[in-house]
Amino acid sequence: MFHLKLTTMKKLTLFSMTVALLVFSSSILTAQMTEDEAKKELKSKTVKSVKKDAKNYTKQGYYVAPGSIPLEKMLESSYVKQELKDEKGVAKYLYANATSVAETQIAAQLQALEAAKLNLAGQIDENIGALIEQNVANAQLNNEEAASVTKMVAASKSLIAQELGRTDPVVIMYRKLGSNIEANVMVFYDFKTAFDVAKKTIRKNLEDETKILQDKLDKLFKFE
Repeated sequence: MFHLKLTTMKKLTLFSMTVALLVFSSSILTAQMTEDEAKKELKSKTVKSVKKDAKNYTKQGYYVAPGSIPLEKMLESSYVKQELKDEKGVAKYLYANATSVAETQIAAQLQALEAAKLNLAGQIDENIGALIEQNVANAQLNNEEAASVTKMVAASKSLIAQELGRTDPVVIMYRKLGSNIEANVMVFYDFKTAFDVAKKTIRKNLEDETKILQDKLDKLFKFE
């Protein structure tokens, strides 16, 4: 009788573990969203929203450059990228939106792109800054070294923006404001790539500008 109960309990435990594993595997597959899956979800949920937003932008006076794809298609690509997730369920792309006004279309575009790039750099810099702060104790930095790290990270945004290189907008539209032109851009940057760029940039800056030992830097940057 006892043996029968024990066997039953083992079977129930095995069944529970199997169910848990299936649920876990399912959650991973659900979290990771490919571009095709994102497009399907977009079409099923927000196709009306894309058309509505495109119409609203047009009513506000926005237009796209001659020869560009339609604004509606640009917005659709933007929304798809915002839906994409990696295997951990984290957004695959960093996203930034910026506008700028200048006397010419090209000047407004360049200024808006630069502002968007700084926005991206600020997001990743803040992310890495938090991780570095968690590792300060593990790296056994003294007060002077810790202060140098904090100061360096805070000043790294513009350096990271420079290292990100060219950032092509997914959405770029314009409108006339009096005698000036406003450019409105939406840009995306692969999160993992941006993270790696920022990590290398901050570390190199610390190596060049401080006397922190390599083993301490290794501990400071021991994160994914």
